[in-house]
Amino acid sequence: MSIFDAAVLGIVEGITEFLPISSTAHLMFASQALGLAQSAFVKSFEISIQLGAILAVVVLYWRVLFDVPKLSRVIVAFIPTAAVGLTLYPFIKSSLIGNIPVALIALFVGGAALIAFERWHITRPTTQPRELTYKEAFLVGLAQAVAVIPGVSRSAATIVGGLALGINRQTIVEFSFLLAAPTMAAATALALYKNAGEFSQANWGVLGVGFAVSFVVALASIKWLLRFVRTRDFTGFGVYRIVAAAFFALLLL
Repeated sequence: MSIFDAAVLGIVEGITEFLPISSTAHLMFASQALGLAQSAFVKSFEISIQLGAILAVVVLYWRVLFDVPKLSRVIVAFIPTAAVGLTLYPFIKSSLIGNIPVALIALFVGGAALIAFERWHITRPTTQPRELTYKEAFLVGLAQAVAVIPGVSRSAATIVGGLALGINRQTIVEFSFLLAAPTMAAATALALYKNAGEFSQANWGVLGVGFAVSFVVALASIKWLLRFVRTRDFTGFGVYRIVAAAFFALLLL
């Protein structure tokens, strides 16, 4: 993997991580387009550059680290994903990560589901941001756990799960950002622990480039999405997912 490849993947990660379009699927597609084989290193790289996006969340939401009630809800929501990820890690890495057909199907089906949800979901009258209950936090965490399937989108799963529970759109989007931090940190730590031997000295440098680029781009992506949800729903993202799935299917299969 070259520095250019790492920078491109960093841009893709930074843009897509917090949008409901699946960063995992887009990283897989981008790797294929760049001619990168889905080796153990590439799979670990695609997980590890999420550290840049994590840092973007920490920089923008560092005050939450001192907000015990909010932080405790994030931890409760993280539990289901942690349980699923640890239990199914060997299967996820060997059979799901890098599986183009699975990602394409999930991207397409998820797009159709997002459009259908926005079409028939009834917005609750209350529009003021509020704190999630612990039950709601746990249920949102259960929804996020589905995103171990590449192409589902962690962001889409948590946001739709929260909206279905009647949580305010801006509230669940921001909670999705916060929940991403422990989720991606744990996934990255596990990937590095399991595959540290796959990283040469040059690989660590390439990873650093991907990390830095994804951090800068993720900062802009988060700020843009917060402005977007104030006036719009996610139907456009659903349409994009369907079009992208069709385009990548023609390009890669």
